[in-house]
Amino acid sequence: MKNQRVAIYARVSTNKKAEDPNYQETENQLLQLREHCKREGWKIVGEYVDRESGGNAGRTNFKKLFQDAQKRKFDIVLFWALDRFTREGTLKALHYLQELEHYGVFFFSYTEAFLNNMGVFRDVVISILATIAKQEHIRQSERVKAGLERARLKGKRLGRRPISQEKLEEIDRLKEKGLSIRKISKKTGVSRGKVGERVSLRHLS
Repeated sequence: MKNQRVAIYARVSTNKKAEDPNYQETENQLLQLREHCKREGWKIVGEYVDRESGGNAGRTNFKKLFQDAQKRKFDIVLFWALDRFTREGTLKALHYLQELEHYGVFFFSYTEAFLNNMGVFRDVVISILATIAKQEHIRQSERVKAGLERARLKGKRLGRRPISQEKLEEIDRLKEKGLSIRKISKKTGVSRGKVGERVSLRHLS
């Protein structure tokens, strides 16, 4: 796929020290990602760099990447590895990749060449991620239930109010109409994270 417009995403954590063997400057990632684009004949139209934890969904340039993806400013998002893209867990990673797909944008992991939606194994990759995400969600749910049960036995009342069935159905209707997660969140008053989880879980069912 020649002449594709590419957005490069790179990230390092600010809590790493240069002497740490796991330390990696974003420039090291960028150099190899640029070289990859050159070999493939891809045109780099933007570089999005964050120097903070991958567990933070509010990363400035990460958010900007998705805003620009929605506007179709590029055809492919190229990143070093999935853990450089996000470290929020498999369910959230799947949600982000599905959001790119929804915008008509491809994704490609430089060090995990199998992790892309550009080839014949696209459905296999998504299916594997979806299975892992589903198991992760089940484990999280079990931990939450166990924690709430312990709290109940101690006489405590914890936890946020669950999203009503009416809200969940509204999210489903708006998604079927093709609205983005950001717009659904704005219309329903439900956080983007919760909307994303609902959309991802509906996709798995």
